Amino acid sequence: MIIDDQIYDLIIVGTGAGGGTLAYKLAASGKKILILERGNFMPLEEQNRSNVDIFKRERYHAPEQWYDSAGEPFSPQMNYAIGGNTKIYGAVLTRFREQDFETVNHQSGVSPEWGVKYADFEPYYTAAEQLYQVHGQVGADPTEPPHSQHYPFPAVSHEPQIESIVEGLTQQGLHPAPLPLGLTRQTDDPTNDSEVSGIVPALKHPNVNLKTGAKVVCLHTNPSGRVVKGVEAEIAGQCYLFLADLVVLSCGAVNSAALLLRSSSDRHPNGLANSSGLVGRNLMKSLMTVVVQLSTKPNSGAFPKTVCVNDFYGGDRDFPYPMGHIQNAGGLLTDIIFAEAPPMFSVLAKFMPGFGLKQLATHSIGWWAQTEDLPNPDHRVRVEGDKLYIDYTPNNVEAHDRLIYPTFRPLTVTSR
Repeated sequence: MIIDDQIYDLIIVGTGAGGGTLAYKLAASGKKILILERGNFMPLEEQNRSNVDIFKRERYHAPEQWYDSAGEPFSPQMNYAIGGNTKIYGAVLTRFREQDFETVNHQSGVSPEWGVKYADFEPYYTAAEQLYQVHGQVGADPTEPPHSQHYPFPAVSHEPQIESIVEGLTQQGLHPAPLPLGLTRQTDDPTNDSEVSGIVPALKHPNVNLKTGAKVVCLHTNPSGRVVKGVEAEIAGQCYLFLADLVVLSCGAVNSAALLLRSSSDRHPNGLANSSGLVGRNLMKSLMTVVVQLSTKPNSGAFPKTVCVNDFYGGDRDFPYPMGHIQNAGGLLTDIIFAEAPPMFSVLAKFMPGFGLKQLATHSIGWWAQTEDLPNPDHRVRVEGDKLYIDYTPNNVEAHDRLIYPTFRPLTVTSR
């Protein structure tokens, strides 16, 4: 093992939304900061602006295997790069609602109360919206919580076809609202992420150092076992030990838990911070469905997502339980339709006279439906030897189904 000859005030593991934002905020402090990232800088042409790569070529799936509760391997939808998963999430930056921090009764159970409230987070939401240059409109969504400031930029205008849908939804008594979007306003790369607004500005400070291709494998404590003092990482086939007074894990819910579990020792046989046995437990991942709406009018397939509907966020008169959030997913490129359509449909559509998948794409609009799942101690991240397991079974399914089918009955082609 190679011991780095520098001692840092702070080590940040991961450069996604958490790590990138923290690095930006602390860079001006003068503290000696080391940032460790498993991936590297992603070339612009390979980023989430190319939806084909996300859906068809699975470029952003991590080059590793995880395992489900039955022991079957799968490729996780993780992205290891500067900026983490903010490179592919589409720059939608919504706030939790006030009720999300309270005890919430769902049809399938209870979401417990938080120890902190929306008011505690509100100043940080506002600061983050300034940092990520969020475009939005306060007051358009009746479920939106109080803001101490307006969004720094006005909402992005809807495409004509989306505007027509917005008008139709409004006439039905719903409240479609502009999506809050983080944008850089640059013509070649309009979306924002933690590389653009976090890591790059932080690296302008001489006290901040970044090491890429650094896979953190273990944390080390002092002799008493009470304080983490070292971070072990593999870089280019070599094993390094970096020392710091403070270590922050920002490598995602799954990998942060896995790293703590892998950092077991004589004093911590079940992993660090795990005397309760709760590290990695109560894993939540939401229920999500993509819906494709067919239209008689053609479109470019390249317009951005701009609208959301939260009228069913807390339920309705027929189902007094939270159902979730709906947002436009933008236009659908032809290659995405080829990638996501059922195989037999893709083959048949190629031979449909006058209306193949190209025509389907240019006459389609995507929607995204998302419902909260519920905590369950049996839903967990666990590590056995070198294998990482994800134990999870979807719950709160009826609420999600109610969100999809009554809302999207006129629409077609759903894919979970």
